[in-house]
Amino acid sequence: MSAPQSALPTATTLHRAGTWSGPAESCALTYEARFFRRRKLTVAAGWSFVAAFERAVSLAHGDALALSDGRLVEVQAAPEALLTVTGDLARIAWHVGNRHAPCQVEPTRLLVQDEPVMGRMLTQLGAIVTPITAPFTPEGGAYGQGRALGHSHDHDLETGHSHHNHRGAKARHGP
Repeated sequence: MSAPQSALPTATTLHRAGTWSGPAESCALTYEARFFRRRKLTVAAGWSFVAAFERAVSLAHGDALALSDGRLVEVQAAPEALLTVTGDLARIAWHVGNRHAPCQVEPTRLLVQDEPVMGRMLTQLGAIVTPITAPFTPEGGAYGQGRALGHSHDHDLETGHSHHNHRGAKARHGP
């Protein structure tokens, strides 16, 4: 006996921001909710669809999902709890990056997710930290779209390749 078919439209095609045009419904998602392989989503107008991809995707503000019925749904960054960080931005950004924390970089401030441990660390570094609620669109990873999907810091057993072990040891390249 086969499973019942979903009556919901399905999205299996992703168009990156700036590569699509035309009318679209909108779907606001937090930073964490924009990373998935398969998920039921609801647009602002109230109807739902299923987004299903072969691999996990990291959606960005302005991307569009193409539905099986031809409609487009634009992804929007939803407001969420963040910390506005000001002070010695270069030094602070180094510490945030050293913890692999997502960070939205702007000319006069950094935005990071509102997490107590991060807030305490930033305050101890002399940063001015202010809680806000706003859309979060952090920088993408250097080695992949969005969240560095194509890059791993873990040791690769087949090639013996690793970048670093995060404990101050030198990186090892090759077998």
